[in-house]
Amino acid sequence: MAPFLVRFLPLLLLLLPAALREYYLPAASNRRAQDAVVADGDKLRHPIVLVPGVSCSELEARLTDAYRPSTPRCGAMKGKGWFGLWQNGSDLPAHDYVPCFMEQMRLVYDPDANEFRNIPGVETRVPNFGSTVFQRNPEHTDWCLEDLKRELERVGYRDGETLFGAAYDLRHAPPIPGQPSRVYSRYFRQLTALVEDASTKQQGRKNVILFGHSFGGMVALEFARAAPAAWREKYIKHLVLVAPLPASGFMESLKNFVSGSDLLYVPTTTPLSLRPMWRTFESAIATFPSPSVFGDDTPLVITPRRNYTARDMADLLADVVGAGGDGVVEPFRRRELPKARYFAPPMVPVTCVNGVGSVTPEQLVYSDGDFDVEPEVVFGDGDGTINLISMLAFDEEMRRKPGQRKQYKSIKVRGARHGNILTEEWSLNLVIQEILEASRV
Repeated sequence: MAPFLVRFLPLLLLLLPAALREYYLPAASNRRAQDAVVADGDKLRHPIVLVPGVSCSELEARLTDAYRPSTPRCGAMKGKGWFGLWQNGSDLPAHDYVPCFMEQMRLVYDPDANEFRNIPGVETRVPNFGSTVFQRNPEHTDWCLEDLKRELERVGYRDGETLFGAAYDLRHAPPIPGQPSRVYSRYFRQLTALVEDASTKQQGRKNVILFGHSFGGMVALEFARAAPAAWREKYIKHLVLVAPLPASGFMESLKNFVSGSDLLYVPTTTPLSLRPMWRTFESAIATFPSPSVFGDDTPLVITPRRNYTARDMADLLADVVGAGGDGVVEPFRRRELPKARYFAPPMVPVTCVNGVGSVTPEQLVYSDGDFDVEPEVVFGDGDGTINLISMLAFDEEMRRKPGQRKQYKSIKVRGARHGNILTEEWSLNLVIQEILEASRV
């Protein structure tokens, strides 16, 4: 490149539209982040509450007299109090409990109440709320914010003092205003109390940095914008979202529903064998591609019989599940489609960090029409999970209202993937810098 172009390249980049400028600038930022030393000289000013990804929350169950087990083995814990239902699943095969696990983890949709519930006789709860001791996958011990916590502790944060966790029930999706959800009503009350406690226990009362990764980013965002404005202003210092799942959806979510997901670690199982359970979760249908972002004339799923666009998601659900899509199509139409059309800015300072430049599913091809077979995948840009088009749509929505635009920062990190953005040292350092910057501002 000619010397004069090199000199003026930064100025030329500044002439690009904001979305494109964010896309091209991170390469230099990443190089700086790799050599950066995380600052530890600044006094910690604000506590942090971590909201982890979807597979990081444990779940306990209690079986009541109303429970009718499919086999005697599944009723073995009936009347014996709380037990670990979802705790990384490593010992489920050894105890021949996988079928019971799938049965007791299932949700059913109640059309009269318009919400999801446990099957009769199964009560569930999320243990250790407030602690940053999250679920750990024995095959990926660095998942579930482990590296992030280590770095935060290195600069002085302490679990239970200035660092807290807010695990949630991975099966449910956060509602928008007007939608019932007993699970999230309870969770939001718990999170409100946790934030208030984290704030007031600091000397001089310091408001809180709320951090969310992946599905936890969606949860943290919905919590913030559902809270009263005066409360947000008093208690939320900053919202830091890393690879948050967008309400406009993404293709990996659709692939997980159709072909099965490996997000839940259970030895000896396959995504296909766990698929019937996965399809009962509201979280499984909460982030399908929306027509407003993916268009209504671009085929996203291709089969010999029919192609499906973002406007055809309800039809796809009916065809994939069969029998008219019982228990799936109605809640999708009544609960999830309204979420894709709804957006309200949280009106607090927000930093959003996404990876870009990785191959990401953009189109699924089932050449023989068999949804039980892994599809051929056509790839586009994104973080390996979330499509770039969804990230840019989120940025646009956040900037639409002037009051939010002034306190919104979006960072696109080239080469960071959805699953490793918080485990690779160079991208983790960048995130740590943004957290410390949010605390200083």
